[in-house]
Amino acid sequence: MKVSEIQELIKFISKSGVSEVEIEHKDFKINIKTPPYRKGRGAEPVAPQQVVTHQMMPAQMQQAMPAQMPMAAPVSAAPVAAAPQEDENANYIEIKSPMIGTFYRKPSPDKDEFAKVGDVIGEGDTVCVIEAMKLFNEIESEISGKIVKVLVDDITPVEYDQVLFLVDPAG
Repeated sequence: MKVSEIQELIKFISKSGVSEVEIEHKDFKINIKTPPYRKGRGAEPVAPQQVVTHQMMPAQMQQAMPAQMPMAAPVSAAPVAAAPQEDENANYIEIKSPMIGTFYRKPSPDKDEFAKVGDVIGEGDTVCVIEAMKLFNEIESEISGKIVKVLVDDITPVEYDQVLFLVDPAG
């Protein structure tokens, strides 16, 4: 299965409302699940999470895999002073990562960033790219508004459901 076919399948699943699809083809298996709906935002679906597992890997690929997989940054305890900032951000809507991978703000090193602080975005606008297992997944905004904060540095690992951007819906 080609990368473009997998991306089309992910887009189709996110629009169709299907909660899980599993495909087995020769030497690989793809299981795509949509995460549960976000609390406090109604029945708004989140982009699907993609999980690709290889059943029969050649020895060369098994040896190369550890070098290819990004390592997650250690999570440190939040300082006590963060509570007032949470109240300050209560009026903003969060754009969260739908998957684990590496966060990129630009489509390529020589291009401009997808979204910067102060930019007004619309529903369906691409705000970043997350690379997972050598697949570059464009992350589209589910809301319209003004970007007030970018919470992740370029080319850093992100976790599933990690907040990437804060958006002012009134902006």
